[in-house]
Amino acid sequence: MGAEHSHGKVRAGHEKTLWIALALTTTFLVVEIIGAFVTNSLALLSDAAHMFTDAAALAIALAAIQIGKRIADRKRTFGYYRFEILAAAFNAILLLFVAIYILYEAYQRLRTPAEIQSMGMLVIAVAGLCINLISMRLLRAGSEESLNMKGAYLEVWSDMLGSIGVIAAALIIRFTGWNWVDSLVAAAIGLWVLPRTWILLKESINILLQGVPKGIDLEVIEPALRGIDGVNEIHDLHVWSLTSGKNVLSVHVVADLSRRTDQEILAEVDRLVRGFEITHTTIQIEADGFHAQQQTSTETH
Repeated sequence: MGAEHSHGKVRAGHEKTLWIALALTTTFLVVEIIGAFVTNSLALLSDAAHMFTDAAALAIALAAIQIGKRIADRKRTFGYYRFEILAAAFNAILLLFVAIYILYEAYQRLRTPAEIQSMGMLVIAVAGLCINLISMRLLRAGSEESLNMKGAYLEVWSDMLGSIGVIAAALIIRFTGWNWVDSLVAAAIGLWVLPRTWILLKESINILLQGVPKGIDLEVIEPALRGIDGVNEIHDLHVWSLTSGKNVLSVHVVADLSRRTDQEILAEVDRLVRGFEITHTTIQIEADGFHAQQQTSTETH
């Protein structure tokens, strides 16, 4: 209990840092969208879409902290953890459409390059890089203590690469007049965002469908449970996630209670499954004879 309480303090302690990073990122996101239309730069618009993923990641991280403060109630016995996943799924769907649009527009512009205001594009991209560096510095310390913060930090880090790409494109256009480079960089950023967005969407849907969490293998858990002294069989094994990092397991354990007490077996089963990063367990111990009688009754019925 003490460890969980401490971890909660760590998450809450980074809330101010997240708010500052979100404010910086969101403000510049608006600036970059306006700048993209003023300079006619598709690369800037593409980078703005990528920066939107940063803002979304920061917002979700903040939501996770706020939701973590709310206790479960009679209507939501597991609390409000799924809000984070719903937000992530919504952001992924939106970004998927944005990335597809940018790739389509890049294809059109490669066929007919548009005139680009390279100086304005360069100034905005440099400003974006500075925002990324500031946000990275703010989030770096927390990324070593919290997976929530680490996700936000990696989003900002990857967007920094996009800003560098836009700066390179602006310089090339400035000195060579090759306006098609803008579309090429936009397509590259779009292709970078697309698979990451698809992965996020798949992981979100898997959690919403109560699929087995990533990194957990039932083919490993099942034999491990059956190998516990006193366990004869298991059934109705289910593993799912409430949200990222909060895995749940329920299982019926058929045990030989003449060899060990139900409490001994219960404690060992619980200890074993928690080693698989499962934080919440519901374990039902059944006496071997009772289970056989129950099966016979069910089949007769």
